[in-house]
Formats: sequence, structure tokens, C-alpha cells
Amino acid sequence: MIKMTVFDMAGTTVNEDNVVYKTLRKAINEAGFEFTLDQVLAEGAGKEKLQAIKSVLSVYGGIEDDSLASSIFQSFINQLATAYDTMEILPQNNATELFAELKKRGIIVVLNTGYNLQTAHSLISKLGWMIGDQIDAVVTASDVSNNRPKPDMIILAMKQFDITDPQEVLKVGDSTIDIEEGRNAGCRFNIGITTGAHTKEQLEIVNPDFILDNLLELLPILDKAQ
Repeated sequence: MIKMTVFDMAGTTVNEDNVVYKTLRKAINEAGFEFTLDQVLAEGAGKEKLQAIKSVLSVYGGIEDDSLASSIFQSFINQLATAYDTMEILPQNNATELFAELKKRGIIVVLNTGYNLQTAHSLISKLGWMIGDQIDAVVTASDVSNNRPKPDMIILAMKQFDITDPQEVLKVGDSTIDIEEGRNAGCRFNIGITTGAHTKEQLEIVNPDFILDNLLELLPILDKAQ
């Protein structure tokens, strides 16, 4: 029986038109690079954002420079805060409806994210979601020592609700690293969704249990799992 669903935020439950990775690309390129958005998405999607910057610099620039990465990260955080203050942020299609149905079924709804704590809670507030109402908990990159694809965020969420068996947990995300995170946690199902960073073809590389085009497609999967 599935007792907990863990959802990624940007691209999975939050529709922000890839502003995170567009801003990440802008901050990196302002430091003297010319990386494409596809490169940033391919290497950085789903990761804690400082690590995403380091990965992009390393893989596409051959650069290992923690000081440079930290400087870019601070610029990114400042630019992202400005972007989120000025742009419209919406729930992903059917996210709120899905959360309501899961709550009716007694299934815990957790959001986890490569955002830091401040950014995640700012987004949730802007969406009008509240812990204890639409969602039950938020676990961020700031809350754990090891980030995706390590399973620490999912394990922390399980501990918060006294769940000891990862086969009672389901993970949904829009990037390959989300799938790897869920698999490393031992989740019963690790599910990709095509609404965000990675395409169906990219998601298929890591062999998710299912690939969705719409969040409500999760409900028949849960019906069979219960």
C-alpha cells in the first residue's frame, strides 16, 4: 500500500516555464560562458543548484573551480528571487486537484526539491499552498547533507511520518535524477513526468516505472497499487 507520495517541485508540481534553468544559464554565461539551455537542463536538472553549476562547468567547460561556482550561485539566487517576485507562478496542471484526491485517500503528500529552503517556501507561499492543507511537508536541499541522486531527502520525509518501508513510498519527478533518487531510496514506484526539464526520451534512459504526461495519470497507478 502506498502511504506517501514525494513530488519534485519545478516542472513537476510547479509551472514556472523553466525559469530556474533559464536563470541558471544566464548566471553561468554572465561569468564568461556560452552554454545552451539544453546543456544546462541535461546536466543540471533536479540537482541542488550549486552542484548543478559545478556539473555544468565541469562537463561542458572542463572547469573545477569552487570559488567561481559559488560566485555564480550567489548571482543565480539573487536573480531567481527577482524573477519569482515579478513573474506569475502557477501550479502545474492538475497538481492541486491531485493533492486533494490524495488527501482524501489518506496518502501523505510531500514536496522535495533541489531549491534551498527560502526559495522553496517562497514559491509555496506564492502558490497559496500551505503545509497541513494542500501538502503535508516540504524537504529541500538545505535540509540534508547529501543531495540527489542520494536518497537523503526521501529518507528524511519518511522519518517525519514514521514510515520505515520505502515500498510504501512513490516518487514523481521531471528529471532523470529524480528517478535515480527514488530508486536509491528503494521507493516502490519511480515515475517520470514530461512537463518539465527532461523529455520522454531522456527520462527513458534511466528506466522509470512509468512516464506520465499529466499528474492525474498517477491515480490509476495508485488504484492498482493499493
